[in-house]
Amino acid sequence: QVQLVESGGGLVQAGGSLRLSCAASGRTISSTGMGWFRQTPGKEREFVAAISWTGASTYYKDSVKGRFTISRDNAKNTVYLQMNNLKPEDTAVYFCAARATGRGAVSDTPNDYRYWGQGTQVTVSS
Repeated sequence: QVQLVESGGGLVQAGGSLRLSCAASGRTISSTGMGWFRQTPGKEREFVAAISWTGASTYYKDSVKGRFTISRDNAKNTVYLQMNNLKPEDTAVYFCAARATGRGAVSDTPNDYRYWGQGTQVTVSS
């Protein structure tokens, strides 16, 4: 089992930045593809960014390309999402997710992820 805990969310003005962290425990995530998703009330969870187990491959939702950066530190069992130039439409609960052990490739599909965190709220004011 893998437990994921997100942190770093909060309230920020448009154009500002936040850095989300996802700390994993219970098992190493070094061989696991990781992702960030977000969700707003009444809408389905949507893909934001993903990173392969080595960090060599990343993949982003079109609307966040050039603004968000996903990274990982396998020694710390942690994944990050640096969010710059935030916009009001980025407001959502952000979730960290981990694929099953050995599934190291990137994926934008929620069903490909086995473990999920509880989420952290990001609110961007205009």
